[in-house]
Amino acid sequence: MTMNRLIRLFLLLVSILMFQQCATSHFMNTGTIRIKGSDTMRILTERWAEEYMKVQPNVAVYAEGGETGHGIQALIDGSADICAASRPLRANEIHLLAQRYKKLGILFLVAKDALSVYVNPGNNVNDLSSEQLKGIFTGELSNWNKVGGSDAGIRVIIRSPNSGTYLYFKEHILDGVEYTNDAIASPTTNEVVQRVEENPHAIGYGGIAYGPDITHCRIDGVLPTEANVRNDTYPIIRYLYLYTIDTPQGVIKDFIDWVLNDGQDVVKKVGYIPLWNDGD
Repeated sequence: MTMNRLIRLFLLLVSILMFQQCATSHFMNTGTIRIKGSDTMRILTERWAEEYMKVQPNVAVYAEGGETGHGIQALIDGSADICAASRPLRANEIHLLAQRYKKLGILFLVAKDALSVYVNPGNNVNDLSSEQLKGIFTGELSNWNKVGGSDAGIRVIIRSPNSGTYLYFKEHILDGVEYTNDAIASPTTNEVVQRVEENPHAIGYGGIAYGPDITHCRIDGVLPTEANVRNDTYPIIRYLYLYTIDTPQGVIKDFIDWVLNDGQDVVKKVGYIPLWNDGD
């Protein structure tokens, strides 16, 4: 073999090795992502973490639930890279972000939710108007016989005040009126579901992806389904969000890009509504 052929072969091998190194660095990110926040989104963020780490095994994704308020605080104090939230940031939270980072935060819409009202399967009431719902959760209506049910007191189950779902329901259904003093606050959606399962006279609320074995009420005659969310007929529709302090870079950007693309399949499998129709 001549010297020229040896040099060409050497250069070819070097080129192949450099290409492989570049390809590996492009497709195999490394790093850690910390997600904290919304309990409503916990089953979603945990599943995203699990599926993303299959695609990017060199990235460790830690997803924690809790509440939207706690997730926002974690983002502000630097103990989270991403906040999962079931509501937009409030003015005081944006102020804290701006005060510390001189940034207003970056919002990403990542899924839709038909906020469901849960009742026990043994309850014959499965269709409530928005006005009846407001009356029940403010305490004006305290007996099921006022809404077509049996003569039994209504046990109201709500989320705790730091929950984005608590605030969203209060603002959009109760028109800002306070919840009844007799309401029982639960720290997680799973606990709301459990209380409704155990008590035939209980009523609660939470994400559509929870409580497959309890009744999800019609509201104003409309069921909380994907189709009714897409055609805007169900009256309690909200977006679910991810927040970062600044424009994401590196593994954070790659993760959010994945969530907005392949991660939408996970949204559907978990039970929430993807941003895009299958045909989009």
